[in-house]
Amino acid sequence: SVFLFFQERQQSGEFTDESEEEDSEEEPKLKYERLSNGVSEILQSDAASCMTVHDKFLALGTHFGKVFLLDIQGNATQKYDVSSVKINQISLDESGENVGICSEDGKVQVFGLYTREGFHESFDCPVKVVALHPQFSRSNYKQFVTGGNKLLLYERNWLNRWKMQVLHEGEGTITNVKWRANLIAWANNLGVKIYDFSTKQRITNVLRDNVSLRPDMYPCSLCWKDDTTLIIGWGTSIKICAVKERNPTEMRDLPNRYVEIVSAFETEFFICGLAPLADQLVTLFFDEEDRARPRLDIIQPLPESCEEISSDALSVRFYQDNECRDYRLEHSEGESLFYIISPKDIVVAKERDQDDHIDWLLEKKKYEEALMAAEISFKNIKRHDVQKIGMAYINHLVENRDYDAAARKCQKVLGKNMELWENEVYRFKTIGQLKAISQYLPRGDLRLRPAIYEMILHDFLKTDYEGFATLIREWPGELYNNMAIVQAVNDHLKKDPTNSTLLTTLAELYTYDQRYDRALEIYLRLRHKDVYQLIHRHNLFSSIEDKIVLLMEFDKEKAVDMLLDNEDKISIDKVVVELDRRPELLHVYLHKLFKRDHHKGQKYHERQIGLYAEYDRPNLLPFLRDSTHCPLEKALEICQQRNFVEETVFLLSRMGNCRRALQMIMEELEDVDKAIEFAKEQDDGELWEDLISYSIDKPPFITGLLNNIGTHVDPILLIKRIKEGMEIPNLRDSLVKILHDYNLQILLREGCKKILVADSLSLLKKMHRTQMRGVRVDEGNICESCHSTILPSDMAQPFSVVVFHCRHMFHKECLPSSGTIPGLQFCNICSAKRRGPGSGILEMKK
Repeated sequence: SVFLFFQERQQSGEFTDESEEEDSEEEPKLKYERLSNGVSEILQSDAASCMTVHDKFLALGTHFGKVFLLDIQGNATQKYDVSSVKINQISLDESGENVGICSEDGKVQVFGLYTREGFHESFDCPVKVVALHPQFSRSNYKQFVTGGNKLLLYERNWLNRWKMQVLHEGEGTITNVKWRANLIAWANNLGVKIYDFSTKQRITNVLRDNVSLRPDMYPCSLCWKDDTTLIIGWGTSIKICAVKERNPTEMRDLPNRYVEIVSAFETEFFICGLAPLADQLVTLFFDEEDRARPRLDIIQPLPESCEEISSDALSVRFYQDNECRDYRLEHSEGESLFYIISPKDIVVAKERDQDDHIDWLLEKKKYEEALMAAEISFKNIKRHDVQKIGMAYINHLVENRDYDAAARKCQKVLGKNMELWENEVYRFKTIGQLKAISQYLPRGDLRLRPAIYEMILHDFLKTDYEGFATLIREWPGELYNNMAIVQAVNDHLKKDPTNSTLLTTLAELYTYDQRYDRALEIYLRLRHKDVYQLIHRHNLFSSIEDKIVLLMEFDKEKAVDMLLDNEDKISIDKVVVELDRRPELLHVYLHKLFKRDHHKGQKYHERQIGLYAEYDRPNLLPFLRDSTHCPLEKALEICQQRNFVEETVFLLSRMGNCRRALQMIMEELEDVDKAIEFAKEQDDGELWEDLISYSIDKPPFITGLLNNIGTHVDPILLIKRIKEGMEIPNLRDSLVKILHDYNLQILLREGCKKILVADSLSLLKKMHRTQMRGVRVDEGNICESCHSTILPSDMAQPFSVVVFHCRHMFHKECLPSSGTIPGLQFCNICSAKRRGPGSGILEMKK
């Protein structure tokens, strides 16, 4: 049965603390349940006095002197009638095979649970505590301690007899004892002692803080966190003690170990029990004001204080009748289970698992976090299902009218469950929110029945044309019956035949249905941008042969590019015929054709002259320059009719009538710069003479000539012909420019001369170095005169060989006389052929 803690209303009408009544947003750390089954029956007629916990079972002692062995669920498996009065303490060894029991009437029993052999003794005073050696089941560790007025150690010797030894006495009643490894800790009226069993030494004495409290009413709580860390709780004080090894140099007569208090702090309530939880502490508190419920807190110890992590008020049975000494806290180290024992109730506290975490999130309506937690830990959760949590989240969002978020979650939660998908769609239809879920419906490999998609499309068609068009674009055509939707759209178009959204959507539906001609008609009618893509994708060129004008009117650039890219499908001649009645469109087509290839449309070049003149004069002159197929006479006639001077000048010059072209520039354009540029291009002396003659009586023209002809015509010819007394604007600047240009030319010539001389000298030196190198003469060389081997067969006799720089070789006696200049000889071959030095090398290579 689930045990309720804080925020629980009791039958008496009482509540917990006011702070606990509020709906806290902080998640509890522990969950609780009452240990029932056999325990409930036992506590109805008896009362719990003590309990000890093993990983495998529990041992419960009662006020009527009975000991029950219980399984983890609380069912009684064994019963021992030990005494007729209260059982004070039960101790188990680590194996769980041996038990030690002491009672208020002085009885002590230590025996094996499976043998019943062991120690059975009765003393004349109450025995409050008993503790077995943790390794009691092993033959060499048969030791246990008991405590009343004295702390006694019992040890079985080799004769199988029990030997008793007094470890401590004289400081009042022993109220608690805990044995861990080789360390025994016990509490009496004055404080807590620790005994090192391995060295037989007592190593510390931790004094009690509040001596005014009665030890029997507020007993000391002891708990070993590990083999060297002891936690002490007494009254409202908690101390954490660490047992450490002493440095050998400091020992002298001191014990091998010492105790350091690493944390000490006060609490608000009286301590009934302690247990470790990782690096935190689980503490059972008693609030003596108004006999309030006991509290189970988790605290984080600090050196001189503590931090509260969580605090739960426990509604145990008959808590109003209990005192601090009536509560105990035991724990199972293996599973982090904490048992709160009171006379009439035993409550088990557990760490909350992922299922409990999800329960709390769902209770707080934090569905998003609950779903995330379930997804992350789906392998570990046992009571929850990810999909069910998701459905609860969707229901919550729908209840809060957050329909878009609910629809978005469907995609994640419903997954591939077709039935759930269809149920959700019908639910959204019922609440009038089909639009919200439409964009999240599955549309890939997983698909719903076509009727579902058609239902949503019909709903959009009634209320939202734009949304309908969006779904048609986004949804694959295979999701629904295309013909049924086409019919529905046509029905709506009868009421609104010019609606562009419906027409565009209808064209898309026709495209899905492969009725491209219908789609093309609609796109052209609407002048839709996708018409060109449709033509390309489905190769509809045969369908547009009679619609070229419409395409050009819609977008000239795209239409022309498409036609030119597909000349093999729609010929140039076909396009020209179609555009014949629309010359402005024909010009655009032929102009782009000419730009791509100057020769493809050559038979239309004559017609293009008139089209350029009419619609695009800026490109007429470039066309005339680049075309080699247009008739010049026809072009000249058109240009003269329209008085296109620049084009006429170009045509005249191209036809060879340069004088007439220059005359038009001077007379009609009156542009001396252009006339000079024209004369430079033609590079004809007679043109320069005509230009000077025409300009000699026009001062501005003379200035222009003076500034520009210096590099083509001797300026003196122009200056001599200028009449005396004629005023010429900027004459001084023009003369200065002429002189400057002349000086510049002189400098350039001098610079070129220096470079030429330097290069010649460098080459001469290089040739000299080359000619001064040694020349190899061997048996392979012959005399160029007698054609015999240049070297004699008998090298011992003197001989003379002449080698010229041209690499021709002669016997000295084979050379002719040196001639008029004594000592000067020439190669006969090179002199005869009038070749320079080095020619012989080339000849030899041949």
